[in-house]
Amino acid sequence: MKETLNLPRTDFPMKANLPKREPEIQKFWESINLFKKLAYDRDGESFILHDGPPYANGHIHLGHSENKILKDVFNKYKALKGYRIPFIPGWDTHGQPIENEIIKRDEEVSKWINDPEKFKDINIKLKIREKCRIFANEWLSIQREEFKRLGILADWHKPYITMNNNYESIELEILAHLVEEGYIYRQRMPIHWCYHCRTALSLAEIEYKEKEDPSLYFLVKQKDEDLYILVWTTTPWTLISNRAFAFSKDTNYVIVKHRNLNIALAKDCINILDGEYEIIEEVKGTYFEGKKFIHPLFEDLESFAVFGDFVSVEEGTGIVHIAPGHGKEDYEVSKIYNLEVFSPVDDFGKFTEEADNQTKHPLNVNGLIYYEGGNKAIERLKEKNLLYKLETTIHNYPFCWRCKNPLIFRATSQWFLDLSHKNLKERALNYIKNVNWYPKESINRIYNSVKERPDWVISRQRVWGVFIPSIRCLKCNNSILDSKIIKNVAKLTKEESSDVWLIKPLEIFLTENYKCPHCLNTSFEKEYDILDVWFDSGATGLIVLQTSEYLRFPADMYLEGSDQHRGWFNASLILSVAVKDEPPYKVVITHGWTLDEKGRAMHKSLGNVISPLEVVDKYGADVLRLWVNSNDWSEDIRLGNEILSRIIDAYRKIRNTYRYMLSNLYDFSKDEIISYEDLLIIDKYILHRYAKVIEEIEKYYESFETHKVFRTYYEFINDELSAFYLDIVKDRLYTYKANSLERKSAQSVIYIMLKGLLVAFSPILSHTCEEAYQHLPFKDFESVFLESFPKIKTTWINEKIEKDFEKLLKLRESAFIVLEKARQNSLIGSNLDALLYIDTEEEFYKAYEKELKEILGISQLRFSKGGDIYNELNGFRIGVSHALGRKCQRCWMWFEDLEDEICKKCKNAIS
Repeated sequence: MKETLNLPRTDFPMKANLPKREPEIQKFWESINLFKKLAYDRDGESFILHDGPPYANGHIHLGHSENKILKDVFNKYKALKGYRIPFIPGWDTHGQPIENEIIKRDEEVSKWINDPEKFKDINIKLKIREKCRIFANEWLSIQREEFKRLGILADWHKPYITMNNNYESIELEILAHLVEEGYIYRQRMPIHWCYHCRTALSLAEIEYKEKEDPSLYFLVKQKDEDLYILVWTTTPWTLISNRAFAFSKDTNYVIVKHRNLNIALAKDCINILDGEYEIIEEVKGTYFEGKKFIHPLFEDLESFAVFGDFVSVEEGTGIVHIAPGHGKEDYEVSKIYNLEVFSPVDDFGKFTEEADNQTKHPLNVNGLIYYEGGNKAIERLKEKNLLYKLETTIHNYPFCWRCKNPLIFRATSQWFLDLSHKNLKERALNYIKNVNWYPKESINRIYNSVKERPDWVISRQRVWGVFIPSIRCLKCNNSILDSKIIKNVAKLTKEESSDVWLIKPLEIFLTENYKCPHCLNTSFEKEYDILDVWFDSGATGLIVLQTSEYLRFPADMYLEGSDQHRGWFNASLILSVAVKDEPPYKVVITHGWTLDEKGRAMHKSLGNVISPLEVVDKYGADVLRLWVNSNDWSEDIRLGNEILSRIIDAYRKIRNTYRYMLSNLYDFSKDEIISYEDLLIIDKYILHRYAKVIEEIEKYYESFETHKVFRTYYEFINDELSAFYLDIVKDRLYTYKANSLERKSAQSVIYIMLKGLLVAFSPILSHTCEEAYQHLPFKDFESVFLESFPKIKTTWINEKIEKDFEKLLKLRESAFIVLEKARQNSLIGSNLDALLYIDTEEEFYKAYEKELKEILGISQLRFSKGGDIYNELNGFRIGVSHALGRKCQRCWMWFEDLEDEICKKCKNAIS
């Protein structure tokens, strides 16, 4: 009898073997030029997702994988919606991440980098740059293959690379434009400085973490008065550069008798005092106006009383030590009071001879690292009996995000982009409101990060990058940035590389009879600062989007990690608004971090790093893609062995459902599709449910909620297809005549659903959906990605059928409980052995008698009271007895009137 059944068969394998099969599928995509067809050859509007460039300095990590997979999902979804997807990947190839790797790996370079004189040598700069260029190219090639292995469709043959000549040339043109428009200025002011990397840093290159520092209270004598002020600082090394003490005009201060001294401090800070005291007088901050103080370290120097809105009584004493060369607020005060911006610390964080030369009583700190000078300052205070109290404090402190070392504030001469010029910051803030931010609350992060950022420090004292072609006048010592010179450099950079600034003589770049705009001198020398790497990447929108014939400005979407509100999103916005007066993006999506199973960040020291390549090599890229999109990636997402195990189980369920559906289509052809009107009602019901699910999935793709796409999809496959529909139609598929309406109705719906499900989920489960699509009995396209997103016919939506089946499925739920009880009591084996009694007068259920037998998987049904086992559940009165008559040896259903070994249906099927 078995050979007469329509048993499932398919070549689609149960075992995925993704590590072997996925590369074969990717080769297939390449062989049919799939990306070219989706990006360039088709008609339709383009969807522009602009790729934020990763650094080419190591293997990709989980965060890279999450990011590129999400971009690929949205690109593929848009392709299914008919858009062209000219996705051009990019790489950030300049800057410290690469230069630092060269320094760490190359002993020769390490020696050069620590020798200031060698570091100035042009030939050594060229050697370092060449090593960086080779290193970046090597890692770019490695990362490209790693990204491709994830199944990412992109123009991998023509990526944009920030160290390419053309890119560098246009970047210099943008700089020239900003100079012409008056955005760029040079000034000496304190900025965050990394003395390990020996360069200035911008806000996007800084991370804050807890640090232990001295908590120092010291006394300062008022000149010509018997009064001391009590001051607090956590940076004793900056006392060497003290020039003033700041008070708050509106704060109440007290003068107390304490330790036989008259000491002033804010009234609200009086609890700082150790021991007894007596309040002598209470005064307003204005009392100190015009007062002079003896420098706490150097008695031959004076410090002045100044006022500042930043002075607080929340911490300290209400009196702030001011070193204009080492603090932002200190510097702002110095401009009001004309204080010296004194910063005697070099690139290496060491004190210069200026520190000692300022006084007749030096501390002899020349050549000492800054904190060693701070220790000497503390010792001097002790000697002078001015040290009141020395403790330690733990506070948030800025660290270099690359080398992870603490920063210092140090006044240097740098090039800045003026955010107040032409209301640049205000315009940027206004444009933020016109962009669609996901998640919605992320608008607050970008808004605040733009609002709070100071003028952009665009110069860096490094080697590997695009040189800022500034020149220094040898007569007046002014630094000059001339747009015409920059454009001349840009022209030669396009022909050769940005090395031309090192190689070519300065005269080539100067305009004829060029004179210093300050003193009319004609002698100059080159300066060798490079552009901030965030300028490099921030300019990608202006360069890449505007130079490719297939792209356009602004992009439809930017998608990166949430840290890029301070980084790439921010830099891109500022440059685009300055140059184009509009943002470079319409939609900005951010995702969180990838963490281990316990919610910890992944670090080698913790031994919890999971490489995406290891997951791909062991389980396949589709498992990684499923993991990313099964999580709400707008927040941090976790991965570990247990989580991975659950994802693999979900993958197997989906794959096996594809396989089962395919296995029942082996003899199905296009001309056998049954019209909707002729479908059986159960098939109409599941088609309705499929239609509703597809509509829901489309809605979630559009709202960027791919975790909801996954959940909706998986629940449909697991709960409605596998556990219900595909289970109940087995009898029709296996035992009915091969070309019967009953079987072809089920096959028609299975085909429609399977094809639609493969297309709808292909952005996420790309390789598996492609593999299954290739096994469909008939199709119109070479690849699943050349299909259109499933279109739902309005006739498929039938709310009446859904309401009817809600009632039928509630009955099924109750009936299954009674059937299980009958099985436990050995009354029946399978449900096919059952005669079910439903005690009801409702005509509704009687009208669905045939469908109920199929839904319940039973042989016989009677609408009356009866049964050897009887239960009342959820308003239903249900009984079960063993089926009457004999069992058909082919379909295993029981019939009271069965005369032969098989039933009439089975006789017809094999006739």
